[in-house]
Amino acid sequence: MKKNFLLIFCALLFNQINAQTTLTSGISSKPLSVASSPEAVGISSERLKRIDNALNDLVVQNKLPGMVALFTRNGQIVYQKAFGYADFQTKKAMKTDDIFRIASMSKAITSTAVMMLYEEGKFSLDDPISKFIPEFKNPKVLKSFKFSDSTYTTEPAKSEITIRHLLTHTSGLGYGVIDGDERFNVMYKKAGIVDLYTTNPVKISDNIKKLAKLPLHHNPGEKFTYSEGLDVLGYFIEIVSGKSFDEYLRQHLFEPLGMSDTYFYLPDSKKDRLVYIHKPDSLQKWVRFPVTFYDPNYPISGAKTFFSGGAGLSSTAKDYATFLQMLLNGGTMNGKRFLSRTTVELLTATNQTGNLFGGPNGDSFFSLGFSVISQNGEAKGNGSAGRFNWGGYFNTNYWADPKEKIIMVLMKQTQAAPDGGSEAMFTRLIYQSIDD
Repeated sequence: MKKNFLLIFCALLFNQINAQTTLTSGISSKPLSVASSPEAVGISSERLKRIDNALNDLVVQNKLPGMVALFTRNGQIVYQKAFGYADFQTKKAMKTDDIFRIASMSKAITSTAVMMLYEEGKFSLDDPISKFIPEFKNPKVLKSFKFSDSTYTTEPAKSEITIRHLLTHTSGLGYGVIDGDERFNVMYKKAGIVDLYTTNPVKISDNIKKLAKLPLHHNPGEKFTYSEGLDVLGYFIEIVSGKSFDEYLRQHLFEPLGMSDTYFYLPDSKKDRLVYIHKPDSLQKWVRFPVTFYDPNYPISGAKTFFSGGAGLSSTAKDYATFLQMLLNGGTMNGKRFLSRTTVELLTATNQTGNLFGGPNGDSFFSLGFSVISQNGEAKGNGSAGRFNWGGYFNTNYWADPKEKIIMVLMKQTQAAPDGGSEAMFTRLIYQSIDD
């Protein structure tokens, strides 16, 4: 009797350890699937109806032309719906598989690719970028500037720019047209820097080498200044991997993850699924956004040679949720490990900028690629501590909550327009639907 009891106990213990190992490793992680019911993943069906009403009202009240809203829990899609129009002019209805320019949501993908190469031992995070891109050797900081003739003086920076600085927007680099400092708007334009994306025959190598010659806002590591650091790292990936940035992402992330609708430039067969960028006209009617310092058609026309690691990708809500689910799984998806659990934590959960971005007493801090909710932020109702997020120039949003195992993706395409509070509203309505 005692022997049988011991055998049963050992069997149960083995099964428990095996289950915990499988859960921790995440190697069995499956592709995103649709939940059999909201209740199956601890979400209230009744409370989900509030989301339908609230998001639909944003379209009815003309606060947004359209959107795709998606959220998952425990790796299963709980909510995925389209509202409004992909093209307000022709009244083309929005569909859940429509493709959006995700702009700065590209940064998280670029940061992840950097960390995949980091795991191969290709570099240290504190290596100077000049080790790989010599043009960045001996950086200079802007000292004075004359608007009359755009001349300037500089002084030597106190240190080299590191890969960590580029990942955390503390390098001192600027962002040209969208930079908050007008001096850098002028300097970047005069130097011919491509800030975001282009239909012209430009390559990131040419752009980054020109960028490296310009002065910095400040000494590396001194401040948080939103920058083109992730574009630099796109070129860095080409150098370290020996592949074009586009090819590296395709082979090492998009294809293995099953992200079949994520591209720098869309194939002709999918260009009709690209949502138009909208803005309100003088009568508050939604119209197509014109060509300004960028061409809104960049993902489907032009030279198609510029792979912007900071802003160039287009994707669907489901594809982006798949990418985030891999991170939420601790680095695994589709039975494949992309990053170790410890590297995912380094990428998504650690405070890499001290007090430069929110800090310990702020509502959030900055990791190697994300804004992360702090305990103070959780106490203010901003979501669970540890939730990581960012957004895009054309009004796209995402977050992933490791505590609640929830992912949110909200895709819109507007510029020069109020948002109607859609992200905050959708977020509140997701959390109020939790029923376990």
